[in-house]
Amino acid sequence: MRNPVGLFYLWGVFMYQYPKQILTIQQQIQSYIDAGMEFDSIDNVEKALKTIGYYRLRGYSFQLYDNSAKKYIEGTKFEDILKLYYFDQELSDIIFSMISKIEVALRVCLVDALLVHKDALILKDSSIFKNKKMYWQNMSTISSEIARSTDVFIKHNFDNHEGEIPVWAVVEVISFGTLSKLIKNLKTGIGSAYSVLADNYKYISKKDRLVKPSQNMLTSWVQSVSILRNMCAHNARIYNRTIHTTPELIDVDKLMPKPSHNGLYQILLAMKYLRPTNDEWTIFVNKLDNLVQKNNDVVSLNSMNFPSDWKEHLSV
Repeated sequence: MRNPVGLFYLWGVFMYQYPKQILTIQQQIQSYIDAGMEFDSIDNVEKALKTIGYYRLRGYSFQLYDNSAKKYIEGTKFEDILKLYYFDQELSDIIFSMISKIEVALRVCLVDALLVHKDALILKDSSIFKNKKMYWQNMSTISSEIARSTDVFIKHNFDNHEGEIPVWAVVEVISFGTLSKLIKNLKTGIGSAYSVLADNYKYISKKDRLVKPSQNMLTSWVQSVSILRNMCAHNARIYNRTIHTTPELIDVDKLMPKPSHNGLYQILLAMKYLRPTNDEWTIFVNKLDNLVQKNNDVVSLNSMNFPSDWKEHLSV
């Protein structure tokens, strides 16, 4: 029989040794000083490093650091990096709040669309979905999400309806990501649930017509917004970040030349297309504008992929 202790020892001997060591707070402050960072108060820097963290704050100074020289750009102030961090926190809060409204409205619209089939248990019918393998994969996920749910209306159906869960209850407890996959797999065509759903998200075409989004277009919006929602929910940095998802934009909103990567701007447009009401969206855009203006001494529009006329594109 092999000796597990010996195996562990050998594993430890040959384990990769990471070349950098974690820095103490004082070493972190010294690294700022060595790299030319300016700050008003070491006490304030120490407080921020203890409550926010050196490596989280690092993400807000990438654009201010010269890798070749191993120095910050002359005049870089710690207080400005901290201000960017707090800007990003506020930005995340207002975006998450708006996405919550979008998500709730989308759930309502999907239920309304599925009830065109006049069957409370329609999700058990694979015939309304295109890809049967994807259907069963989605149903597996939905089953797990229902089983994990502690919502009272799920328990009610367990106790009173032989565990059968109607579509309006299912759609309330599945994740935003699962919701997106359901929509992506719906059959299309006149009279379909997808057609009814898409009626809620019409837009003006190049020919000045009010048209429904294609299924690929609508699901690209939902998937993109779902990714941004998760970033906000997990306190991920949004500012100065490439977001690897590609919502299909309406022609009038496309940037020329096409940017090399997607960022916040493209997903905000997807949010606009999915907005529940014009009034709620206008309030959001005004909050966003006020936040950007309040921090315009440190915020770079380019770092969020924003064009100079971004507000015009986001307005309705």
